[in-house]
Amino acid sequence: MGPIDKQLVNQGIGDDCAVINPPANKSLCFSLDTMVEGRHFPKSAPPQQLAIRAMSASLSDLAAMGASPAFFTLSLTLPDSDPDWLEGFSRGLKYMAERYQLSLLGGDTTRGPLTIGIQVHGFTAQDKALRRSGATEGEVLVVTGCLGDAGAALDLLDKSALSGVEEYLLGRYYAPTPRFAEGLLITPYASACIDISDGLLADAGHIAESSSCGLRIDLDALPLSKELREFSKDRAALLALTAGDDYELLFTIPEEGWQVLESKAEASAFTRIGRVEPKSFGVKVFSGEQEVEIERKGFQHFE
Repeated sequence: MGPIDKQLVNQGIGDDCAVINPPANKSLCFSLDTMVEGRHFPKSAPPQQLAIRAMSASLSDLAAMGASPAFFTLSLTLPDSDPDWLEGFSRGLKYMAERYQLSLLGGDTTRGPLTIGIQVHGFTAQDKALRRSGATEGEVLVVTGCLGDAGAALDLLDKSALSGVEEYLLGRYYAPTPRFAEGLLITPYASACIDISDGLLADAGHIAESSSCGLRIDLDALPLSKELREFSKDRAALLALTAGDDYELLFTIPEEGWQVLESKAEASAFTRIGRVEPKSFGVKVFSGEQEVEIERKGFQHFE
């Protein structure tokens, strides 16, 4: 795992609680994500890739707040003690902890249906965390990366022989990239932000609700990978709108801030996909000037 900073961590693993000394002029951000076998991942999921996916999903919440990662805790419910499974899962966890310099500070294990809970902790400059609230009418709606790849991979989870395109899509499902660099870059300019876990439309709805605004999404502007277009050309746009599991950042930003961001970022890092509208507008999708009706908005946790 990542090294423990003795100045930050007063007590790590080995007591009833971990004890952290937050740095001066920093805000502590923390988030917990839970994944359940059969609901969030298939029974056949390889343990090493499963650990990477679970950690990536949790870390994405920190990225959406503009935070830098520091620590995590792990809650693991297992149907039995399988040494091979635990070894693979530990490899994935170690890979992510070292990649993002995360220290494991504690956790819990128990017996039951396979369930993975990871709580992540990170820091922002004091009172500078990005939030879902803050979007204002007339601002630009922007997304990082490409959308829909992970949704397409759901059709491949039990497939053994994969093409190069299919391997790419499955990699996007099991190993999404937490957008830390992008989150830090947009923090001085963005007015609202969220990571896309439930689907673009569903998570756009969370920004609209928190900011008391409407959002217009331009269907023809959605960033789609060439792999997704090749694999599922007819469904690509729908997957980008509704499938979820992309863990890209969706944010709003004033026009002048967008112009500054465009000049600083690589061309493929951000895509302008719409704008902020009055609250009465709702969250709508357009192709040109024609509204497109989308029945399913995204992942439903209790469906």
